[in-house]
Amino acid sequence: MNAKQPEVLAVVPARGGSKSIPRKNALLFLGHPLLAYSVAAGVQATRVTRTIISTDDAEMAELAREYGAEAPFLRPAEFARDDSQDLSLFQHALGWLAENEKYKPDIVVQLRPTSPLRPPGLVDEAVEVLLSQPEADSVRGVVPSGQNPYKMWSLTEGGVMQPLLKVKGNSEPYNSPRQELPATYWQTGHVDAIRATTILKKGSMSGASIWPVHVDPRYTVDIDTPNDWRRAEWLAASGELDIVWPGAACRPLPDTVRLLVLDFDGVMTDNRVWVDQDGREQVAANRSDGLGLMQLRKAGVELLVISMETNPVVARRCEKLGIAYHQGIDDKATLLKQILAEKNIPAAETVYVGNDTNDLPCFPLVGCAVAVGDAHSAVLREADIVLIYPGGRGAVRELCDLIMQRLPKESK
Repeated sequence: MNAKQPEVLAVVPARGGSKSIPRKNALLFLGHPLLAYSVAAGVQATRVTRTIISTDDAEMAELAREYGAEAPFLRPAEFARDDSQDLSLFQHALGWLAENEKYKPDIVVQLRPTSPLRPPGLVDEAVEVLLSQPEADSVRGVVPSGQNPYKMWSLTEGGVMQPLLKVKGNSEPYNSPRQELPATYWQTGHVDAIRATTILKKGSMSGASIWPVHVDPRYTVDIDTPNDWRRAEWLAASGELDIVWPGAACRPLPDTVRLLVLDFDGVMTDNRVWVDQDGREQVAANRSDGLGLMQLRKAGVELLVISMETNPVVARRCEKLGIAYHQGIDDKATLLKQILAEKNIPAAETVYVGNDTNDLPCFPLVGCAVAVGDAHSAVLREADIVLIYPGGRGAVRELCDLIMQRLPKESK
């Protein structure tokens, strides 16, 4: 007879307020609300039996439900202030679930939205470590310290420096090579796995016996400022990290790209149009985008524009850049299938970049679907890669650079 599997509850704490980045937990991070990445980490973990959100905000609750979490309650305002401690909100969550549902988990996993980049399997690994160590109260994600605390100082009341830490047998650790000092670790916000009894009976989010789960330092992200946000999006969009994604798994850029297909308006332009009194239209294009496309073409990548609009500006811009084009196309997917068949180009070696809902039927037909940074929300959710820059303002160049990085040196 199999032993009873432990009940593991994942909790995503996501209050509505945030001073540094207003309502950051609901903002789109590469096409998905920031909190969705933590929800996905809980939902996709095999050891987690239930995933909920603890929030004081109805919008956050609904977003979490859309991505597979439960929102059984709204957190009271007294536990959602700037200075609220983790312990109070977890005591509230466990107390509410026990009182209203008779639900009592064995292990609680905390998944903070501000650390959205998690390697697959990390949550399960944290739970496994806790289960394998009966004396452990909790497990916490850690990375090697970026700065060694043995070389840090505090100041006395008189302003004199004194070492923060001491090393037995070494009177001056602050003057020692880093390699001779004890290894130290920094706690991240990726995952905490805690026994429910530690929270409820010991009144602690960690207890006295804390074990580590080691996280690859490349995943170290804690979003607190706009600069943190931009860095995290860049890391996620780079494709260098294998992370837990909300929704379907994202496909990377193909190792070999033979064909790049682009929408025109909103991709090669910023989606605005100037119309004079005679009805003539003008759009704005980005010279940097054009240079990136020319570099791809010289490297042997075929380029194709498919536009729903019929406008001379499409023809003139594409002709200047030496790009094949089709305009006035309502059914882009049918044309794309036809072109791939005629050119005998595998879908797996084709990349499509779009910005609006009429591009969505083309996404499943290619090896990688890309959205510009300011694309329609439905496109952002379906794309494999979301670019940082908006359409007409560097997005195409950003994608060209990503493709060029993957090309063999002899092709560049």
